[in-house]
Amino acid sequence: MASLTKEQVKEIADQIDCGFRCFVHRQTGEIVSIPDTLRHPDMDTQAWENEQEKLDKDFDEYFEIEQLESSDSFEFMADFTEHLGDNNELKRQLIAALNKKKPFREFKFVIDNSGVYRQQWFDFKNKRLKQWVNDKFEKATRHDRKNGSS
Repeated sequence: MASLTKEQVKEIADQIDCGFRCFVHRQTGEIVSIPDTLRHPDMDTQAWENEQEKLDKDFDEYFEIEQLESSDSFEFMADFTEHLGDNNELKRQLIAALNKKKPFREFKFVIDNSGVYRQQWFDFKNKRLKQWVNDKFEKATRHDRKNGSS
């Protein structure tokens, strides 16, 4: 498989953003998403039994697009903050939020109350997530080519 379509990249980014694990079939490019029960142990997984069975049956035929670590999410927030103009009050508030004890919660509070900047954050994060997916896909396909798995 040479590449993902824009629609597939968007689907994977959206699923990762919602806390799902995403797998891509090495030959067909089919995407299988399942809840991440390690990060969300209370999530009801019954609706995804068919997807889990596919993975259990042919796990070696899929590779996983790795999820973001908290340090990656923090980097996204810091980069968005830096993206704002120097004379921007929101930038000062976000820098303060990121330096507090619970930076994710504090950032979310500030951004949720920032008017038009809230949508700018979502657009920025979505773009970065799509780039993340593309980078992880390229890494996985390089690994497959190197190991003769394609």
